[in-house]
Amino acid sequence: MHKQIFINLPVKNLPASKAFFEAMGYSFNPQFTDDNAACLVLGETLYAMLLTEPFFKGFTAKAIVDAKAGTEVLVCLSCESRDEVDSLVAKAKKAGAAVPREPQDHGFMYAHGFEDLDGHIWELAYMAGEPPQE
Repeated sequence: MHKQIFINLPVKNLPASKAFFEAMGYSFNPQFTDDNAACLVLGETLYAMLLTEPFFKGFTAKAIVDAKAGTEVLVCLSCESRDEVDSLVAKAKKAGAAVPREPQDHGFMYAHGFEDLDGHIWELAYMAGEPPQE
């Protein structure tokens, strides 16, 4: 099984993206951070690599999707509580994120999310129980 995950996301302005996530309380691993990329630490073995668009283009022959106009991926992070979900969304909004929809309460799961400065969608979910069995 895999031991780590590195999600690679293109960004238009790396310093602004770093400041956005730092305002939310996240940090960066300096070992994998330079002028082209920043390693956002999401958990003990969870990382998002924020890559400048020119650097990102070196990894794919496909066009970069404009995440403000279309969606290619939804990044979902688990949270320890509803309060953590709401707190992170509030911090994201204060740092400049869009919050395009209301929180979703499914009984067993509470979720909310935001769009970062580049339009990437980050979902936050707290699992309060087991999903209903059919």
